[in-house]
Amino acid sequence: MTAKYLLTEPASWQQKAQECLIRAEYSQAESLYEQAIEAEPETKSHYWNLGLIFLLQGKEVEAQTAWLLAMTEGEPEQVDLWTVQLLEVLQIEAERQRLEVGNYSMAWAIRQHIREIQPTNINNLLHLIGLSILLEKDVGEEITSLGVIEMLKSEASIDVDFELLMQVLKSVLDYAPLNPATFEFTEVCLPHVCNEQVFIEIVVLAAVEIAHLLLRSRLAIDFTNLALRLDEKNLGILQHLAGFYQDSKQYDEGIKVAKLCYSLSEELADKVFANHKILRGLMSAGGYWEEAGALMGRHKLLIDLLATQQPTSLHPIRVHNLFVTPFFLPYFQDDPNNNRKLQNQVAQLCQTNVQVYAKEQAERYRQRPLSTSSVNSDKPLKIGYISHCLRRHSVGWLARWLFQYHNRERFQLHGYFMIYKQTSDSLQEWYVSQVDKAQTSKFSGSEMAEKIYDDEIDILIDLDSITLDATCEVMSLKPAPVQVTWLGWDASGLPAVDYFIADPYVLPESAQNYYSEKIWRLPQTYIAVDGFEVNVPTLRRDRLDISSDSVIYLSAQSGYKRHPDTARLQMKILKEVPNSYFLIKGNADEESIKNFFFQLAESEGVECDRLRFLPEVALEGVHRANLGIADVVLDTYPYNGATTTLETLWMGIPLVTRVGEQFAARNSYTMMMNVGVTEGIAWTDEEYVEWGIRLGQDPALRQQVAWRLWRSRQTSPLWNAKHFTLEMENAYEQMWAKYINKNPTK
Repeated sequence: MTAKYLLTEPASWQQKAQECLIRAEYSQAESLYEQAIEAEPETKSHYWNLGLIFLLQGKEVEAQTAWLLAMTEGEPEQVDLWTVQLLEVLQIEAERQRLEVGNYSMAWAIRQHIREIQPTNINNLLHLIGLSILLEKDVGEEITSLGVIEMLKSEASIDVDFELLMQVLKSVLDYAPLNPATFEFTEVCLPHVCNEQVFIEIVVLAAVEIAHLLLRSRLAIDFTNLALRLDEKNLGILQHLAGFYQDSKQYDEGIKVAKLCYSLSEELADKVFANHKILRGLMSAGGYWEEAGALMGRHKLLIDLLATQQPTSLHPIRVHNLFVTPFFLPYFQDDPNNNRKLQNQVAQLCQTNVQVYAKEQAERYRQRPLSTSSVNSDKPLKIGYISHCLRRHSVGWLARWLFQYHNRERFQLHGYFMIYKQTSDSLQEWYVSQVDKAQTSKFSGSEMAEKIYDDEIDILIDLDSITLDATCEVMSLKPAPVQVTWLGWDASGLPAVDYFIADPYVLPESAQNYYSEKIWRLPQTYIAVDGFEVNVPTLRRDRLDISSDSVIYLSAQSGYKRHPDTARLQMKILKEVPNSYFLIKGNADEESIKNFFFQLAESEGVECDRLRFLPEVALEGVHRANLGIADVVLDTYPYNGATTTLETLWMGIPLVTRVGEQFAARNSYTMMMNVGVTEGIAWTDEEYVEWGIRLGQDPALRQQVAWRLWRSRQTSPLWNAKHFTLEMENAYEQMWAKYINKNPTK
């Protein structure tokens, strides 16, 4: 090719040079631009492009030489213009390398040259941060070294591309939410926000993930307060903030913000949720039962009014909020007939709305064809387990035996991990390793439902019930033909759920009258474990200033379960047993729970120095070992212990429990019946006190009960998880057979 050719056919050679660039034929492109400069030495763009070609080949010195050569002897105004032209060439190629070629390293290198030419170009620096994330660099170091925070902080009127700023902010929050520089960067973005809603959505979503996936509620509070600066009365922000405060055990602040939410709520659905948030704060703290009781009365009225209105066009966020609002009903009163009525009404209302806003998805699931499992008996049934608790959580500790003993020839296991924790959790990792296929999700129920549907799950087992809104959304869409609730909380009341797993004891015979699900009773027990890991205890009597001949009562439950009526009965027991002490352990506000028990003790004539308040321990095995300090464990009512009861019985400690009618009031009853111990089972308040006194005063009886509990390890259905798994599997096969018989032509 000659210079003459270049001059007479510029379009042709420029097109060819561009094609060489795109095909990464840099030597040819270099030759073309060198000839162009020879033919047209005054055309500055040739130098810009030749330098770019050098740069793409890693010839940085040659690139800079080409650019400087073009700049020599120019007037300042000309140099400024040429610099703008050069920057445009480099920016275009940097974006091409990022978006079309996917060469992030080259895009980063080009933008570093832009930075050398124009060090205060904030948008270029933002691009560099974004590329650093794609290259998995230390983004905190990059933000600091580039001086972005100082630039955004000192120049409020800086010409920053807002859309780019928000893209980079989101990337930084996704990539390094815990880095201290990330919070600083987010804060200095505030003066440059020209669309408040965009910033709020990005930051609040990040805060939710920080709180629930990374378990850093205090940091989530800080981020949420940044969003609140832009809209201090934004109900959505305040709802999240109330929850974050409560999760971080800043109960007073959490209650205060929840009350503000209630005052700002105009829609009835928002009022129901705000009232629930206030209750959550009061119940978590553990010592505000009088106020909580009054709010529960209001809560029932609000739920009843909402159920009467039956709205069918609620926003999805409001539907998600409503799912969890009946949660505290069984903690206040053992009245399953009325509690389940309200629960079922809320569940029905929420499911109706889900199937309205996700109509196409729900309809597609209803029209599902039969899976291969249904038409071929040789194929294993596909069983899906969905939960946010398959980790170091009570549900996670109990459900693991079922996963361990499942017959893999008859059943194919799928795990659906809602709000999958991005923290080190050995039990969560174990669950992932136990299933044939694992699916994880952050918060989207509809996305997880689609995964379940695509996996052609036959029977979907929900372990969350109403403890997680996203799981409720999944179950409402009914992505599997047979859906079951087991283990977590109680039945959800969703019409899309077919069965609720129970046993002969945990629900009375009349229970079917108030459950929308079909109660499926296993022959002996609805839960079984092979045992628990136990570490070395950290509690000693002498360190608690308790003599060796004293009687120790213990209760290890959350503030939710500290009903004042039952706590008063515990004080009556303590009063009647000389030289006895009561150890109190569980998540709650330390000051409020102490005041709560001190007031009850004083009203019953019990010395407050007979109460001991125990701190939480980090390891479950240590917690179980520490149970051994107790002579008698006093259960809660109307919401019994579940995991704590199993742990108590496994450790061979006598238990006093008050039996009621609702599921939550019969957990300890079914477990004690299954280990063959009736001493300590009370059907009235009077019997509860009597058993507490008798077991406290009669060491021989305690020893007899403890011995039977130890022996039950070899004989009880409660400690035979392998046999329990077989009973669950038989139930699954019977459920599937019933479904096939009802749907022979589907």
